[in-house]
Amino acid sequence: MKRRYSWPLWTVAGLLVVLVALSIALPYMVRNYLNEKLADMGDYRGQVTDVDLALWRGAYRINGLEIIKVDGKVPVPFVKAPLIDLAVSWHSLWYDHAVVAKVRFINPEVNFVDGGANKQASQTGKGTDWREQLSKLAPITLDEVRIEDGKIAFHNFNSKPPVNINATEVNASFYNLTNVVDVKGKRDARFEGKALLQGQAPLEATATFDPLSNFENFEFRFRAKDLQLKRMNDFASAYGKFDFKAGTGDVVIEAQAEKGQLTGYIKPLMRDVEVFDWQQDVENKDKNIFRSIWEAVVGASETVLKNQAKNQFATRVELSGSVHQQNVSAFSAFLAILRNGFIQAFNARYEQPKPSAD
Repeated sequence: MKRRYSWPLWTVAGLLVVLVALSIALPYMVRNYLNEKLADMGDYRGQVTDVDLALWRGAYRINGLEIIKVDGKVPVPFVKAPLIDLAVSWHSLWYDHAVVAKVRFINPEVNFVDGGANKQASQTGKGTDWREQLSKLAPITLDEVRIEDGKIAFHNFNSKPPVNINATEVNASFYNLTNVVDVKGKRDARFEGKALLQGQAPLEATATFDPLSNFENFEFRFRAKDLQLKRMNDFASAYGKFDFKAGTGDVVIEAQAEKGQLTGYIKPLMRDVEVFDWQQDVENKDKNIFRSIWEAVVGASETVLKNQAKNQFATRVELSGSVHQQNVSAFSAFLAILRNGFIQAFNARYEQPKPSAD
């Protein structure tokens, strides 16, 4: 009797040893595979430090993802994600015979950088086909990509003063995001997100887009409320050559693109704004006299054109152009148009808002 069962027991024991060895080796194999793919991404390269597998729930966790620009001229990484959790849907796999996954990015960080005339010091994602990279890393349908407590920042390290605008506490989701072409070759994805702009102003953003169209067709809406304008002084000073002494504001952006042609607007609504202060700006020996004159002009325009009853004023800057520009990615072109729109919006092109019904 003992001999009859000895072979099956040794077989089971051998299988267990193989499974244990595979569970130990597989994370290293996955990590090495990811690092091999991330090492060759055009103008960017990436690396992960560790991979943990949870086979019982069809998931793996990626630790320490970092993507940087190859030339090393930018002091911050393009993407930094301490933890990424990817889980496959067993329901879709069993009933639909499709590999569908949900991805969670925990505390990720994305940094865009304007290097001005020095293109090597800029960081916008240009120089890498991100859809192709996603196809190499995960050729599956992504049912939902969730960002939890993330950060998105815009920097200019070379401007005077240096610029740092950021959205923190980013909680957002991409739905129906995929790099797998369906029968029609098209898929509608959507985005919903909330965050704090400059650490205090609540913002909301939504978008619908085709992830397969290279940013040619999309709709985008953004609104930030009660922003303390002094927190935008680095940006206003570097790009608009003036700064705020006081005031709050809301910012609304609506943009859409069809076949690469962008239309839309940026509309700030500002309240209790003070731009020019004689003691701060004229008697300040460190400030250029021509800049002080410019700030006086901006401040005078605000005083004359604001709604005196509400002590507020608004402007509307139209967005237009093509996202297909030579040697510039479509997304980078969109960001450049937005940046130029903000520069115009915070200059002296103010219009008096229509009186409200109350």
